[in-house]
Amino acid sequence: MEEPNALKMILTILMTVLGGLGVFLLGMKHLSEGLQATAGGGLRKFMALATSHRIVGVGTGIFSTILVQSSSIITVMLVGFVSTALMTLPQAFSVLIGANIGTTATVWIIAYAPDPQMLGFIGLALGGTLYFFVRGERLHNLGLTFIGLGLVFLGLYFMSKGVAPIKQNPELSKIFTSMSAATFPGVVKIAFCAMLLTAVIQSSAATIAIAMALAQQGLITYDVAIAVLFGANVGTTATGWIAAIGGTADAKRTALSHTLSNLIGSVVLIPLFYIFFVKVGQWIFPNYNDIEIITVSGQAVEAYTHRMAPIAVTDTIFAICRGLVFFPVVKPFSRLIERLIKQPENEKPHLSSLKIGARLSPVIACDQALQEVHFMKESDLDLLACARKVIAGEADEKLEKHIVHREDILDNVQKEVTEFLGSIMSKRLPQDVAERAQRLVRFTDELESISDEAAAVLRAIKRLRKQNQQMSEVSRLLLLSVHDRVNAFAEKVTPWISSPRPVIDIHEVQNESKNIHEFIRDCRKAQLGRVGPEDPGSSIRVLAELDIINAYERVRSYYLNIAETVAGGKR
Repeated sequence: MEEPNALKMILTILMTVLGGLGVFLLGMKHLSEGLQATAGGGLRKFMALATSHRIVGVGTGIFSTILVQSSSIITVMLVGFVSTALMTLPQAFSVLIGANIGTTATVWIIAYAPDPQMLGFIGLALGGTLYFFVRGERLHNLGLTFIGLGLVFLGLYFMSKGVAPIKQNPELSKIFTSMSAATFPGVVKIAFCAMLLTAVIQSSAATIAIAMALAQQGLITYDVAIAVLFGANVGTTATGWIAAIGGTADAKRTALSHTLSNLIGSVVLIPLFYIFFVKVGQWIFPNYNDIEIITVSGQAVEAYTHRMAPIAVTDTIFAICRGLVFFPVVKPFSRLIERLIKQPENEKPHLSSLKIGARLSPVIACDQALQEVHFMKESDLDLLACARKVIAGEADEKLEKHIVHREDILDNVQKEVTEFLGSIMSKRLPQDVAERAQRLVRFTDELESISDEAAAVLRAIKRLRKQNQQMSEVSRLLLLSVHDRVNAFAEKVTPWISSPRPVIDIHEVQNESKNIHEFIRDCRKAQLGRVGPEDPGSSIRVLAELDIINAYERVRSYYLNIAETVAGGKR
């Protein structure tokens, strides 16, 4: 073959395979997003069942992964669940065992696709109709699911079409046929390459699909394809580490448990490579090595069309065997992981730990953001209690520094939550998840403003000290009464923020807020009446006291806004 023609063939093969891989990965993304959007918050509630028993946890992992067609989604969700204390590490590990089994469903779909090209066109046609021409969010999400499934099949078709001409070129085919899993070093080498490829593209299904396409054309042997399974199942754990980067110790523990379990499982089971895993698929499918004639680009090509099914069944059996290795030792293994990664004292979840994972799982992103909102609401109650001590003259320097420091922290948290939720709100979300994200953004804005007012109270008192002025006992009692009325309102509203379905009579809340507003207005008038010529310093004191009263008036309005947002009156 002439060199220009050989170069052209190589480029054609490379572009077709890479293009098919891109279409496949895009399809997996749309498929997962569509299924996740269709499931909505139900997936999160369903996964909560995993807290009851290990067997239930494994079953939850299997079903959830089949539902969203992505173990990466489940891994990211588990990192978030453990980080926010919604799930313990042993519970999350049980779900991971099931997720490793459930993710093999994708390989079965690929193996039994009768005509990937036609299925791809059908998926795009049906999905496009639902997505573009039918009204209704649920139908749009279902359309996105079918579009993703269609792209997966088309990607598989393009990859198969891309590798088919390799067999016609002895020089190119030699590169692949020279790969051998006849020895353990050869198995390890192939598994390592598959692990690296999977870690880069973050999809074990894509790596296995490429191996299945090569096996179908007879470019790699069946045992080489099985070696790829060993490496791909380790490489897929990279997604968990991406989600845990910069995160809490619990997030890293979840990622480490996934990596170690898959790695140890592969190492423990590799002695069974020849005597069991290579033989089991061949035993179940004795015609795996039969050659059939298929048509590629109008040309008849020999293909090992029966090699896909045994690869799929071996992948599932391999995942089940790994699960059986670790299922009896879930708790001891979790304790080992906890010893390997120590929990720092007073560690608090950081949203940055899931910024990458949030793009995969908006539902768990909202759960993570809610933990930050919970921190803010509790901090505000603490700051209001500190503000009362400042007014009462019971605050020391340490407490005043605490107010300033905590107010700075809440400023940063509010900014972080807004940026974090903004990054997920830019993508297609189920309506309930989008509305929840909007409410959380509103909560953080109001709660950060409340912390500003607590700091404003401290600044007013400091201003009086600087000007050598002291608050009268009458004014102090009046300000304390204002604080107590507003604080009682705050304590009433605060629990509603994290309650899933709070029962709120918003008209009663609005009336209570109006009564507090009128009380504060009367207190303001009373303070203005204390300014007089007989007391030269009265104007300075009253101005500072009015600033404090006005700060509490704004706190009242912020908590009213929160109550109305919870009740659905504001966005």
